[in-house]
This record gives sequence, C-alpha cells and structure tokens, in this order.
Amino acid sequence: MKILLVAEQKDGRLQDNYTELLAFAERLGSEPTMFLVGGSQLPKFAGILYLADSTQYGEYNPGVHKDLLQKAIVREQPDLIVFAHSSYGWDLAPRLTVAIGAGQISEVVGIDGDGWQVMACNAKLRRTVKSLRPVTVLTLQAGAFAAENLPSGEPTVVRLTADVTGQVELLGYEAAQKGAVDLSKASVIVSAGRGVGKPENIAMVASLAKALGGEYGASRPVVDAEWVEHNRQVGTTGSTVAPKLYVACGISGAVQHLAGMKKSEFIVAVNTDRDAPIGEVADVFVVADLKQFLPVLTERLQAA
Repeated sequence: MKILLVAEQKDGRLQDNYTELLAFAERLGSEPTMFLVGGSQLPKFAGILYLADSTQYGEYNPGVHKDLLQKAIVREQPDLIVFAHSSYGWDLAPRLTVAIGAGQISEVVGIDGDGWQVMACNAKLRRTVKSLRPVTVLTLQAGAFAAENLPSGEPTVVRLTADVTGQVELLGYEAAQKGAVDLSKASVIVSAGRGVGKPENIAMVASLAKALGGEYGASRPVVDAEWVEHNRQVGTTGSTVAPKLYVACGISGAVQHLAGMKKSEFIVAVNTDRDAPIGEVADVFVVADLKQFLPVLTERLQAA
C-alpha cells in the first residue's frame, strides 16, 4: 500500500503532528512519502519529500496547495493520502477528495484489518468503516497514532511548483484570547467529565482542585453543555496540558481528551466503569462513584 502523508507549516514552523503521520505509516508497514508547503525546517524521516516553497505559495492557499498536492499524487499514485485532523486538514482534504474523485474518512482513531476506526455515539463507541474508492483520503485524530520515538533521517527532496495562483491570501494568525484561567500553567488539574451527572456536581470537582492547590478543568461534553466555560476545556479543541498531577473525574477517555492531557506526570482517574479507556493511561484508577468519593477525599485533604 502506497501512502502520501501531508505535513503542514504554521507561522513559519513545521507542525509536530507530522510525527503522528509517520507513526500511522509505520503501523501499516509502509515506506513514508510526504508532501509539505514549507521552508527551511524539514521533517525528519528517510523517504521522499515533495516540497513547495511557502514563501512563494503561502502557508495556506487552498487552490494552490491542492494543485501542488495533485502533482505529487500524479507522481506517486498513492492508495492513501493522509492528513492530520487539523484546521489545515479539515479544509484541504475534502477539496482534494472532490478534485481526484477519491473517498474520504475523517477523524480516524484506529486500524481494523483493512478498515478504519472512527468514533461513534459521542465518542462512547468505535465503528469500522471502509472506502469503496481505489484512492482514499484520511484525516487522523490528534493523539491517536502518537510516535513512540522521535523520527530521524534526512528526506530526499523533490521540488514542486504550481500552475495556479489561487484566490486566497493569508494575512496572518490571530491568537485566541486568554481567559481568566490558563490551564497550561497549572501544576495540578482536576477535570470533570460527563460522569459528573449534572452541573451542580461541578462544585465537587472545583472543591477538590482547591484542596489540592490546583485548578479545575473539563472535557468537551461538559463544556458543550455549558456547565463550565470554554477556557477550562482540556483536549484537542481546548487546552493541551502537562501538570504534575491530573485527576480525571467521570471522564471515559476519548482520544480527543487523552491527546490533551496524556503528558501529565501522574494521572488519577475516578470512574464507575472499570473498563473505561482512561484506565489505560492512569497511574491510579479508582473504581467508585465520584459523588461519594470526591467529598470524602476533599475532606481528608482539608483536614491534613
């Protein structure tokens, strides 16, 4: 199976998610070939890199990048074209899919034989899907194919030029406004998942965080339900954190959330489901009803 991986550059910097693309190719036993519109910072791997100059074609210009990518596809004739499930991938992957008449599967989190696993039922389940087209475009969920070791090697560079000018001009990037809480700087975080049951129970999570001298956070379903403000969300669409202690309360462990907190030094999970995926990354897994466990733990900490 031939695979073409699509790396990306943002604000002059090669994005680290290219290592996850390489990890995916390695899982399939395929030699890596990569495409990038970038500059002097090149991905580390031993393979072919189709490279276009970002100073000439912009870090993002969908019409031009699609044209450049199609040139690489003509040369390589890949079975799979693989993007990260990022803002770049969200936009460019479907444009490319339509242009080349391929099939597309988004937010892949696993490999199941000759099929691709994607999340279902609000990330509670996984389902396996297959493409009916000979060429398939995939986007990979962040954190689903994390590399165990840093890649190495120097690619063989093949330069690409575009025949179109495009209709988009990238003016720059606007940083998201910081809220009152910056979880990325917290050394202790206690997070609430949908397992807290109702908004009134967020207070228990906040009380435990205070007793531990930290901040409280939340998973996306809790934020989407407007029980907690967005600046406390942990995950791929929230904050990526690496505290000394992370306590996950009623969080099942969807890939999107794990990608945001798995670099924590010590992880404690509290869940009634002993088979919850969060248990795979937890250092301590407490199988208990958080509504009973958290108040007792908080009281003990406050008395210490």
